[in-house]
Amino acid sequence: MVDVSQKSVTRRSATATVTVRLNSETFQLVTENRVAKGDVLTVAKLAGIQAAKRTAELIPLCHPVGLDHVEVAFELDEAAGSVVIRATATCMARTGVEMEALTACSVAALAVYDMLKAAQRDIVITDLTLLEKTGGRSGDYRRTDT
Repeated sequence: MVDVSQKSVTRRSATATVTVRLNSETFQLVTENRVAKGDVLTVAKLAGIQAAKRTAELIPLCHPVGLDHVEVAFELDEAAGSVVIRATATCMARTGVEMEALTACSVAALAVYDMLKAAQRDIVITDLTLLEKTGGRSGDYRRTDT
């Protein structure tokens, strides 16, 4: 692991996004909450939050970070037949929380996939992206091409 002991503790935040593409029938099952396994978005939200909390266990050499807040939100894009997942992680630490936000998105998307795989076999998870991060010595970052 990288030695971060000389870095200052600052407020760190990161936001990521990922898209899950569905066909119109499966998308309708989600919006009408008619999926046999249960409430897709609630399960995915909990999965994303839990994943953010366990990022250091999943990603080798990733520092364990005491998260202060994790938010997982969904945008249902009917025209595209997509569930857009956005996760934000926040903490006071010596290192950033980009991996926690990205992991939350990834696992939330996988939970959506798992909940819907019986209804659709060709679900696509795409565009996992860090949107922004704040805090720390390297400064703030905001993706500009989205």
